[in-house]
Order: sequence, then C-alpha cells, then structure tokens
Amino acid sequence: MRIVQTPVITENIKEMCVEANHYLSEDMKAAFSQAAESEKTPLGRRILNQLNENLQIAAEDMIPICQDTGMAVIFMEIGQEVHFEGGILEDAVNEGVRQGYTEGFLRKSVVRDPLIRENTKDNTPAVIHYEIVSGDQVKITVAPKGFGSENMSRIFMLKPADGIEGVKEAVLTAVREAGPNACPPMVVGVGIGGTFEKCAWMAKKALTRPINEHSSIPYIREMEEELLDKINMTGIGPGGLGGSTTAFGVNINTYPTHIAGLPVAVNICCHVNRHVIRII
Repeated sequence: MRIVQTPVITENIKEMCVEANHYLSEDMKAAFSQAAESEKTPLGRRILNQLNENLQIAAEDMIPICQDTGMAVIFMEIGQEVHFEGGILEDAVNEGVRQGYTEGFLRKSVVRDPLIRENTKDNTPAVIHYEIVSGDQVKITVAPKGFGSENMSRIFMLKPADGIEGVKEAVLTAVREAGPNACPPMVVGVGIGGTFEKCAWMAKKALTRPINEHSSIPYIREMEEELLDKINMTGIGPGGLGGSTTAFGVNINTYPTHIAGLPVAVNICCHVNRHVIRII
C-alpha cells in the first residue's frame, strides 16, 4: 500500500491547469510544424503561421493560448494500491483547479447552475473521471475544454446494420456541421461502442492520446487515417477560411457494446487541444 497525501494532488493540478493553458504539448507542436509545410493553400499557410506565432507569444509572455481557458476536465487513473490521506480526493482536485485558475489569472467560465447561470468565480467544479488501475501510481491528465469546439460535438445512436460506413459518415457529418466553429485545424476524438455515456467518455479521452499515436487495432488505425484524409478534403481549412488542413488527427477508442446498438460519439477539439499528463 502506498500513501499519497491529497495536498500533493492539489498542488500538481494547480500547476497543470496553468501549464495546459499557456504551453502547447509536444505532439501538437509537431503537428503545427508539419501542417505549415504540407498546407497547399497560401491563405491556409498564412493562418497556420499566425496561429503558431500566437502560441509562441503565449509561451514566452505567459499569456493564455486562448481567451477561453475552458472547463477543467480531469482524468484520474488511480492504482489500486494507492491510499489517499489528508482529505477527500474530489475536494483536493477541485481545490487544485480553484488555485490554478484564480492564482494563474485564468478566465473563470463555469456557472453553478446550467439554467440560472451564476458564475462560480473560480472555475470549479471540474469534470472528473476516475479509473481504478493496477499498481501504486496516480496518473493525472488535465485537459481544459473550451466550448467553441465542445458545442460542436455529437452523439449518434446508430443501428448495427449501419456498420463501419455508417460510423465514418457520422464522424464526417459532425465535422462538416462544425465547420469553422470548432476553431480548425481540429483534433477529432471518436468513441465507438459501449453505451450512450461510455462512447462520449471514450471520445473525450481519445483527445488526450498523442495525435502521432494510432490505435493498436489494425482496422481502427486504417479508419483513423482514412477519416483524417477525408476530413482534410472537406476544404474547411485553418480558421475555417479554406485549405487542406482541417484536422491534425483523428483518434478513435472502442469498447464492446450491446447486440442491438452501435453508439458513436464525436468530441471535437480546437487547434490547441490542451492536455497535460503527470504521474505521481
């Protein structure tokens, strides 16, 4: 049994909220460089260069990458040999978000009630996903999610007969309908299988996988590559102003499902796809 003090969780999440909102992850930096070289249109290249310049200024001057610093989404993968002391884990996570957003001078975008709309003034509560895994470590992923792209996400409850082609068309439909509103070039997370809520969780988690790492399932890998090509042929382009780079990557997660269903979720993220991962 390994004991982890909850204040350690708070401190790490505080730092990760600030880091995610100011610095681009290494996989996204590589994606920007590659896209700037491969983009086929002059306007598309110009937009990509402008976006890249914005990212460099944000990192150098400690200015948020985007004015929408997102709702904090936290994935906690907790080893079953871990025991927490020092307070309630969920309280510790939310305290880390509170400190990160208030002390880091990040925009507070969370309202306490979805209809009354009173701002909580500290960006809490976070959306927290827990998984119990083997081992004695805690893996924390902080992924602030802006709602320009979040609002463009979709769930499709397909029929099993729709099959692979139906899944592909669902993903393409979501991207076409999103158009410029998701701040392209986008990253497209897809969850296939499970239930209504399971496929949405898988699509969200897929966004945190490095975009240069494909699925280990051969036919899913092929689908990721095919969908990326087809998305980039839509012509939506950087900033929605046209071009050959509409998406940086398509990440697909799958799970067993019921004989009567084929749930598909498409969770779209903007061009920064903010996420920071630490292992404690």
